[in-house]
Amino acid sequence: MSSVASSQVLVPAGACAKKPVVLQAAVAALLCAAIALYFWVGSRYPSLLKKLHSGKNIHVVGALSFDALLPVKPEMPLATRIGHTTVDWMYSNRIGMTFGICFGAAVLTLLPLLPRRRFRSEFADTLAGAATGVPLGVCANCVAPIGQSLYQAGAGPSAVLGTMISSPTLNVVVLAMLFALFPFPVALVRVAAPLVLIALVPWLTRRVKPINVSCEIPQSEGWFWPTASMLRQYLVNLAKLVITTVPLMVLAGLLGALFIEIVPARDIPSSFSVIGILLIALVGAFLPVPIAFDVAGAFLLMSRGVPLPYVVTLLCTLGAFSVYSMLILGRTISWRTALTVYGAVAMVGAVAGLGTAALQAFV
Repeated sequence: MSSVASSQVLVPAGACAKKPVVLQAAVAALLCAAIALYFWVGSRYPSLLKKLHSGKNIHVVGALSFDALLPVKPEMPLATRIGHTTVDWMYSNRIGMTFGICFGAAVLTLLPLLPRRRFRSEFADTLAGAATGVPLGVCANCVAPIGQSLYQAGAGPSAVLGTMISSPTLNVVVLAMLFALFPFPVALVRVAAPLVLIALVPWLTRRVKPINVSCEIPQSEGWFWPTASMLRQYLVNLAKLVITTVPLMVLAGLLGALFIEIVPARDIPSSFSVIGILLIALVGAFLPVPIAFDVAGAFLLMSRGVPLPYVVTLLCTLGAFSVYSMLILGRTISWRTALTVYGAVAMVGAVAGLGTAALQAFV
């Protein structure tokens, strides 16, 4: 678990002085808003709306991404396929990950300047985190640096997990795609899955304690030095976030590519089994896919005749969590928490798939 001492290097001096802190907080808030608006308007929501308008003609090119910079063919050697799939994944996530790191550094600069960073109730923290994550519009991978920043800035662990779960699963445009492509009962199950996970968050974080961020009081007056100090601290936070998250991003891409190339989607069996659902739940919660890929990928599998229990299991796990989120949580909070969240996502997806199979047998 991260220590209090390790968080102090990320806190801007002046977080406790009343006059400079107001200006610093205002500038940091404007920086957060500017980064978010630039990403939302210039990239994320136009891209999501384009996928929504594609309807049933939506398609994916890469094994883990909508886009493919390098070709991946079955006749290629395994190492070549893994390398190309990794590059394609990183290329597809380049914009979202850039936003996640830049916005995360801004959050890491802003939150220590605020007088209150968490609620006394874990349930309130969870709801606040879930509400924060919904409009972010980033996948389970790109939200991980934001989650790390929230925790290191003193936010409650429940708020961190609430944000990381809701961002990839409860985005409004993604939900619109869901109801447009799937039968209504299937879509309801997919909506229920992240809501169940969010309800479990206080239990998942019950042993995790938040970081108590400390600060120093500056002796400067005026507006220039407090603003310059805040901007300098943002650059420091940005550099630290790049150093701690980018190597794990490369590792997550390699692990995801290894998984998907060893066990490709075309090898999903055509007959339903309980073991098959459990395996798909574990794989779906592991794979690092971009936002809305879970909806598009599950729809394409359903169109190809894959059994509905498998489709529902994948729909409820793929995109809700990933190996990258697990690596970030493990390094930032604790490996126990990371593995517990991974297990909870897989369990919820498996229950959804088994429930679907039971209903099919009953009907």
